[in-house]
Amino acid sequence: MDNGEVEILITSLLNKDKYPYEIFKDLYCKRWPIEEDYKTMKCRVEIENFSGKSVESEYQDFNAKIFTMNFTVALAHPTREIIEDKTKQNQHPYQINLTQALSKMKDTVVLLFKRYNIIDLISKLHNLFVKTIEPIRPNRKYPRKKGVRKRVFHPCYKPIR
Repeated sequence: MDNGEVEILITSLLNKDKYPYEIFKDLYCKRWPIEEDYKTMKCRVEIENFSGKSVESEYQDFNAKIFTMNFTVALAHPTREIIEDKTKQNQHPYQINLTQALSKMKDTVVLLFKRYNIIDLISKLHNLFVKTIEPIRPNRKYPRKKGVRKRVFHPCYKPIR
């Protein structure tokens, strides 16, 4: 680590000539966007939360959620330039708040298929995406709090004693 603390990473790549130790720090940091995507899919999109118990309903829910996520990102892409122009004088670069965008898209995605003229709806979504932005703060670090943490369980599960 940067502060001199030893960090231990485990790998199955054993060829030290082909995979020197130095590459792993950068490689480890490249995992972060993938981990964030998993968090978005599991916590924000709730990809494992199905509305039915049949195989067909699970397929429909899964595909609808993937479609909604991809469509949200596709609609948000053109707003990047607008956000860059709007925030270029700020200290940090900005991006849309994906959680807010997904939340609004969940309420709107059905309307995109029901209306004949969706241009107004897409325009309103773009304006909303541009208004709900957050700063990108590179190299932020939060040291982990060491010590014993109280285990918190989901409220639906009751202890057996």
